[in-house]
Amino acid sequence: MNTKIRALLSAGVLAACAASASAQHANFVLFGDPAAEAKDVPKENQFVHPVSSPYFSENSFITSDVRAWFLYHDFPSDSLIDDGEAYIGAVQLRLALLDCLQFVAYKDGYAWIDSGLVDEDGLMDIGAGVKWAFFQDFENQFHAAIGVGYEIGIGDDDVLQDDDELRFWTSVDKGFGKFHIGGNANFFIATTDEDEDFGNSDYMSWHIRADYWVCEWFSPVVEFNGYHVLSAGDSILPFQGIDVGNFGEGEDDPVVSMAIGAEIRPCSSVGIRAAGEFPLTDEDDLYGWRLTASIVFSF
Repeated sequence: MNTKIRALLSAGVLAACAASASAQHANFVLFGDPAAEAKDVPKENQFVHPVSSPYFSENSFITSDVRAWFLYHDFPSDSLIDDGEAYIGAVQLRLALLDCLQFVAYKDGYAWIDSGLVDEDGLMDIGAGVKWAFFQDFENQFHAAIGVGYEIGIGDDDVLQDDDELRFWTSVDKGFGKFHIGGNANFFIATTDEDEDFGNSDYMSWHIRADYWVCEWFSPVVEFNGYHVLSAGDSILPFQGIDVGNFGEGEDDPVVSMAIGAEIRPCSSVGIRAAGEFPLTDEDDLYGWRLTASIVFSF
């Protein structure tokens, strides 16, 4: 397991060092040219891309970038999943189709889970969609977007996958000089009629983030993530799947977490980030604590 993790991180570092472009807005746009106003954005006005909850947390910017992720998740010892840990490695692609439209491949990866409930490894589901940045005011640092995506349940149910779902999201980001805040909300609708293993819940999530540009190479980050089951469907599990899968009950028991971390920028095209995350709620759920690390390289 450690060898696999080191290989994932090494590949991400090598790929990131090869990049050469702006880290905030797309230099490469598939159809047309980059937004002209984006070229004049001062470096201190550049937002940090979301660090925690990488499958769900999405900002309003149109970029072309690749993000390599590694997550270590520790399950709580007093939960029904009975202690244990999980490792996930993933790679995301974002591609600017137009200066206001982006293709987002937001979910994939490979998971290793070792707990009382699950002791397996396997592929995650695949999720992708498009984002439309319908409002972009670079001068006043105000941006808003909406998106739609679909998750195909081709992952392994041994690692709590094999779920089909439709996703809608919206996001808003506002900067105040060096200080930047943003947030987004997601709505997930299960499109499978029945999942005899874990269920097919409809749920929503929300994500709030803030960062501060200390200098050209460093920004601290604080983020909050919330997960709410709207309809439990056919779930047989008494806790929700947070950002792992659309299973679980708990309409009255949301899960809320807080992440504290930072981004380091060794060059303009590369962001190396990490955050420690812990729950603010104390329901019987999957959250113990989590470490998320990622590398973003833009083109």
